[in-house]
Amino acid sequence: MLSSAERKEINRKYKEQKPNMGIFAVRCAAGGLVWVGSTRNLDAAKNSHWFALGHGSHRDRALQEAWNGYGAEAFVYEVLEKLDEDLLPIAVADVLKEKRGLWVEQLGARVVLS
Repeated sequence: MLSSAERKEINRKYKEQKPNMGIFAVRCAAGGLVWVGSTRNLDAAKNSHWFALGHGSHRDRALQEAWNGYGAEAFVYEVLEKLDEDLLPIAVADVLKEKRGLWVEQLGARVVLS
């Protein structure tokens, strides 16, 4: 069990973390399919999508069907672009949406609900 000091140190480090915002892709090489999403936390997004896909409960039906058909080993999570950590909080949502749209167009991808 962690001591009070250890818990405080873990909390302090967590609060000092810089935001890891950006655009990501979920690629299925076997099917030649790509989904693009945006998030305020790239690491958590991967965990969230992989967890939902692994449990058959992802909200994007096409992505879930591809996952079920090709298997987890056919998929990769790729960070396409990271946002500047000093971006004003009020601008984050708009910038993420704009950049996601550009990546969707560039890759001919589907949009993942982020």
